[in-house]
Amino acid sequence: MIFIVMGVSGSGKTTVGRMLAQELNLPFYDADDFHPATNVTKMGNGIALNDEDRQDWLEELAKSIIHWEQMGGAVLACSALKEKYRITLQSIPHSLIQWIFLEGSRDMLMDRIAARTGHYMPPALLDSQLETLEKPAYGIHISIAPPPDIIVQQIISKLKNTATQSEFGIVGMGVMGKSLALNLASKNINLSIYNRHVPEKEVDIAKKVLLENSHLNNLQPFDDIAAFVKSLETPRKILLMIVAGPVVDYQIKELLPLLDKGDVIIDGGNSLYKDTNRRTAELAELGIRFVGTGISGGEEGALKGPSMMPGGPQEGYQLVSKYLETIAAKDKNGKPCTTYIGPDGAGHFVKMVHNGIEYAEMQLLSETYYLLRYYLQLSPWEIAQEFTEWQRSGLESYLLEITIDILQKQENGELLLDKILDKAAQKGTGGWSVAAALEHGVPYGPLTEAVMARSLSSFKDKRVKAAELYQHQTQQAGGINKQEYMANIRKAYEATRIINHDIGFNLMQQVSDDFQWKLNFSEISRIWTNGCIIRSQLMEELVEVFKSSESILMAPEFVDRMKQLQNGFASVIAQGLQSGFALPVLSAALNYYLGLQTADSPANLLQAQRDYFGAHTYKRKDKPAEQSFHTIWKPL
Repeated sequence: MIFIVMGVSGSGKTTVGRMLAQELNLPFYDADDFHPATNVTKMGNGIALNDEDRQDWLEELAKSIIHWEQMGGAVLACSALKEKYRITLQSIPHSLIQWIFLEGSRDMLMDRIAARTGHYMPPALLDSQLETLEKPAYGIHISIAPPPDIIVQQIISKLKNTATQSEFGIVGMGVMGKSLALNLASKNINLSIYNRHVPEKEVDIAKKVLLENSHLNNLQPFDDIAAFVKSLETPRKILLMIVAGPVVDYQIKELLPLLDKGDVIIDGGNSLYKDTNRRTAELAELGIRFVGTGISGGEEGALKGPSMMPGGPQEGYQLVSKYLETIAAKDKNGKPCTTYIGPDGAGHFVKMVHNGIEYAEMQLLSETYYLLRYYLQLSPWEIAQEFTEWQRSGLESYLLEITIDILQKQENGELLLDKILDKAAQKGTGGWSVAAALEHGVPYGPLTEAVMARSLSSFKDKRVKAAELYQHQTQQAGGINKQEYMANIRKAYEATRIINHDIGFNLMQQVSDDFQWKLNFSEISRIWTNGCIIRSQLMEELVEVFKSSESILMAPEFVDRMKQLQNGFASVIAQGLQSGFALPVLSAALNYYLGLQTADSPANLLQAQRDYFGAHTYKRKDKPAEQSFHTIWKPL
C-alpha cells in the first residue's frame, strides 16, 4: 500500500506524513524533494506552477510509486491538488493508493505558513493553491486543527475501520459475472459481489458463490445493494454484469443515490454502443465515470482470462485498468489483452464488430463443414481430421478448435451434433453491426449474410415445407479429384476469413473517422489474439499488418495471398451452388472481393436509372467532380 498525505501548503502533510510512516514502519518521501530546480526557483519567486510545470514531476513520482510498492509500500507527502494529478500518480501501473486529505481554514493555513522558516513556498501562493484545489470525494479526510500526533492516531483509527472494505465490486452473479468474480478473487483482489434477491427465484445467489468457493477469504457477498456499495473503498469501482438494455438503466438508477462524485461504473455486458454514448454523457453530468467495456471469451474466458475492450472517459479507465489488466488474458508477449479503446461507446462498438466477425466465422465453418460432409461425403471424423490439419498448418483459430471437438462428440455411440435442432439464435450484436454498416455506408455483405442465415434457420417449419414443395435435393460430388477439391475448399475458407476480417475492420475505421475516436487497429488486433472468441493465427498477423497498412486487403502480403487463393475460392463456390448448397457467406465474400477489384462497375447504370425516375442527378467521368448533371432520358 502507498499512503499519500495530501493538502495545500501549510496543512502539515510533511510532519504528519513522517509521523505516520514511523507508526506504519514504512519509508517516508516528500514530493517537494522531487521538484526540478526550475520549479523550486519559480515557486521561490512567488510564481504559481502550471500544469505543464507539474507534468514531469508527477510522472517521476508515479514511477517512484511503482518502485516503492514493489519494495513493500511507503508514505508520500504530496499536494496532489487536482483530480488529474491524482490520476497521474496512480496511473503507472495504477498502484493501490490510500489517499489522506488534510484540510483546514485559510486563516489557519496562512498562520502556519507565516510561521515556517527556510521553505521555498511563500505565503502569497496559498490562495493560488486553494483556488486550484479539487477536494477528493474519496479517501480519508482529516481536520488539521488537532496536534499532529492526534491527527496520526485519527488516521490510524480510520485505516483500521476501512481495512475490511473491498477494492472492487461486481453486480450480477450469472455465468459471466460469477466467473469474473472468481477470476478477480483468485488474484488476491478484495472483492464484493451482489445479486438481487427475488423470492423463490433468486435467493442467496451471491452467498452461494462464496459457499461454493469457501477457500476465498477475500470475497464479500451481498443481496442488499446499499450494504454492497457501503462495503467498497472510494472511489468506488462497480462492474455491472447484467442483461443489456433497460435493465442497465434501472440498475444505474438504483445505484446513483448511493454513489459519490468520482465513482466508476463499468458496464461489462453487450450493450448497444449508442446506449453507452448516452449513459456516458448523462453520468458525466453527475460526476460519475461510466466505462462501457466489451468482454469476450465466454464462461471459460471470464474465469481464466478474457479479452476486454473498455471505452469511455480516460480518467475512469485509469481508475479501473489495474483490475481489467489483472484478470485479462495475456498475449504471446505476456501483455494483458485489454487496452483503452476510445471515448464514449467505443469499447462496446468494437465488441459489437468483434461479434459480427464472429457470426461470419461461425457461419463460414458451418458452410465448409456442410460441403465436406454432404457434397464430398466425408464422415464427421474425417472432417475433424482435415480441420486438425488446417489447425496445424497456418489456419489456427479458437473457433476451428472447438468445431473439431464438436465433430467428435458422441452420445450413446452417435454424433451429438446430428441430434441438435438446426435453428440458430442471435442476441442482437450481429444485427446491430449490420445496422451500423448501413448507417455509415460501409459494404458489409458477408457479415450481413451470416446474420440473415441465422434468421432464415429460425423458419424451420417453413423450410421443411419448402423442401417438400420444391423436392429439393443436394447433389453429391461425382468424378472429381477429392484431394484437389479439399485443397480448393481450404483456399475458399482461408480467403473468406481474410475478407470477413477486412470488412469488420473497415466498419470500425469508418465509424472511428466519423466519431473521431482514433481507434488503434494494431492494438485492437493484439488484444484479440487471446481470450476472445475470434482469436487466431490470422489475428496475430494483423497486429503487424495494421502497423503499416490501413486495410487488410490492400496490404501487399494479403494481395499476393488472395491472388493465389482466388481460383480455388471461386471453383468451390460454383460447384457448391450448382449442386444445390446454400453458401451465403462464402458466395457473399467472393462477390465482395470481385466487386472491390472491379475498377469500372455497373453502378453507372444505377445512377442513370435513379436520375431517370427521380431526377437524382449523376456525375460524369469527363467533367469536374463538383459538377452534377440531369438528363431527360425518355425519347421525345
